[in-house]
Amino acid sequence: MRDIALRSGAAALPGRGEARRAGVPLAPSLVAAGLAWIGLAAATAAWPDAGDFGCTPEFAGALAALGTGFLAAGLLPRPLGAAGRRLRDWSHWLVALAALLGLWEVATAKLAWLPMPFFPPPQAIVEVFVDDYARLADSVWHSLRLLAGGYVLGAIAGFTLGVAVGWSRAVGYWVHPVLRFVGPLPATAWLPLAFFVFPSSGSASTFLVALATGFPVTVLTWSGIAGVNKAYYDVARTLGARESFLILRVAIPAALPHVFVGLFMGLGGSFAVLVVAEMLGVKAGLGWYLQWAQGWAAYANMYAALAVMALACSGLITLLFRVRDRLLSWQKGLVQW
Repeated sequence: MRDIALRSGAAALPGRGEARRAGVPLAPSLVAAGLAWIGLAAATAAWPDAGDFGCTPEFAGALAALGTGFLAAGLLPRPLGAAGRRLRDWSHWLVALAALLGLWEVATAKLAWLPMPFFPPPQAIVEVFVDDYARLADSVWHSLRLLAGGYVLGAIAGFTLGVAVGWSRAVGYWVHPVLRFVGPLPATAWLPLAFFVFPSSGSASTFLVALATGFPVTVLTWSGIAGVNKAYYDVARTLGARESFLILRVAIPAALPHVFVGLFMGLGGSFAVLVVAEMLGVKAGLGWYLQWAQGWAAYANMYAALAVMALACSGLITLLFRVRDRLLSWQKGLVQW
């Protein structure tokens, strides 16, 4: 009797196939996001601009293409896998972004409420990516190359010093006071000395980026090594482990969660120092591009560079989190980004 009741109840409920045939969308919020972006595209194209802004038709076309993609993803009868789930999770944000972008477009390009050139419309920033992509891409390449060199050097030096300080009392006795005195100083405070001591602005900038990376990596690595459970060492020594084994196979793996926290902190600090160093002494890079755009009052170029910087920094941190989740699989998802 219970099985018959369950079957009759299940038959009374509409299945997924019936809901699809009835025209019920799989993701209503994603459909709403698609309609919002399509409506924004129509308003952008139909409403005349208050000034002479390039790329308005191209901008409206890109908005319409995005809206059509969101709408199709919300109405498709089959799921889109991980990409579809991510889109559905961010669908409310997509609606909010369409509304904010519409307010920006109306306040700048359509009604000119905000003064130019300090507040350019969205299509002016799109025009920067279309017309000045070569210079912007070259600046990104120089910045990433400089950041990679300084960050890798600082991470290696900080990790090595942190392991030495955390393991050896003698090293800690001599290094700890220096770290407490020099470490809290911001790396940008060393700008005048670095540009005087080093033979080129590139090497000076690499040193400053390495300095900004090395301090947090050193402190967090030292903290991780010092906080390893002593019982691990006792068990390894009982099994005949040597000191090198204790360092490489016990202390360092146990300290890796702290090490990655230091790497995250060092990446953010090194990016800030990179931009300042490029503004003052380097003839290429995103910092130089910002300085150049400000000098020519090209604020659209400046905002485009800021957007690229935000995407680059966020992408690098995401990549670092992927590496962390791969190496520390037992802590995957413990720290979110």
